[in-house]
Amino acid sequence: MHLTFLGTSSGVPTRSRNVSSIALRLPQRSEVWLFDCGEGTQHQIMRSDVRLSQISKIFITHMHGDHIFGLTGLLASCGMAGNAKRIDIYGPSGLGEYLDACQRYSETHLSYEVQVHRVKPGLVVSDPEFSVYCAPLKHRVTAYGYRVEEVDRPGRFDLKKAQAMNIPPGPVYAQLKRGETVQLDDGRMVDGKEFSGAAQPGRKLAYCTDTIYCDSAVDLAQDVDVLIHEATFAHQDAGLAYQRLHSTSTMAAQVALGANAKNLIMTHFSPRYAPGNAIQLNDLLAEARSIFANTRMAHDFMNYEIKAHTPVMAAAG
Repeated sequence: MHLTFLGTSSGVPTRSRNVSSIALRLPQRSEVWLFDCGEGTQHQIMRSDVRLSQISKIFITHMHGDHIFGLTGLLASCGMAGNAKRIDIYGPSGLGEYLDACQRYSETHLSYEVQVHRVKPGLVVSDPEFSVYCAPLKHRVTAYGYRVEEVDRPGRFDLKKAQAMNIPPGPVYAQLKRGETVQLDDGRMVDGKEFSGAAQPGRKLAYCTDTIYCDSAVDLAQDVDVLIHEATFAHQDAGLAYQRLHSTSTMAAQVALGANAKNLIMTHFSPRYAPGNAIQLNDLLAEARSIFANTRMAHDFMNYEIKAHTPVMAAAG
């Protein structure tokens, strides 16, 4: 599971940061899931390692423009490229009507199927490998955070033990790897569970934006390998955060701490913290790390691999 940050600014783009979008790449199935799609997302994709043709799902947190203005253009480009077969889009009420209006008034005709799903708290979608859940956040409009869970994977197969027991290689090994009980040609009954180590826990990811600190974000992010959380404001600007229902760096860190997350990646930064200003982004990072050490700041085109048992990041650097 690989993350690519396509936009990490809040509200408006800057010279170095586009507005919100994150790509979750699933290399084992040649598939990409997008989370939010701000204006210019398709341009960011072209400048990254993400392949437009692999996008199969798009998850929208809320209906503010910096999270949805790139949708219609991206969908149109997917159609013109001729690679898309179907894209499922998940989001709050009004998303389908918005896309219909954009396509109708721009006379955009898609050559593939697009299905829009209105989300509700709880399970959003699942397949044999992944489940996606959502929970309400606290913002000026209806907003949802998302949680992606990978199913637990079987433990490592003990090949040496199988060879020592003179079990012939072939389809039998595949059955034993799945934990099945198999009768061999010589009549022996062999339990596959005896050849597998402990199951490897599936990886978990949570994405929370836009929101002020709220308990539902903590619940959604419980025990995740990576929490991606907005940090629009510095702690010193908490008054603005409460007025606009956005998070400070310290709020993001408190969510990660309360959720027992392994790592926190902050994003959605206000342009007010540009170089030369009194408060800069490094100050937000220091504020967050004073509460939750395993914090880093996202930047556009940053890649991050979510590994099984992700190692704890160093507090500095």
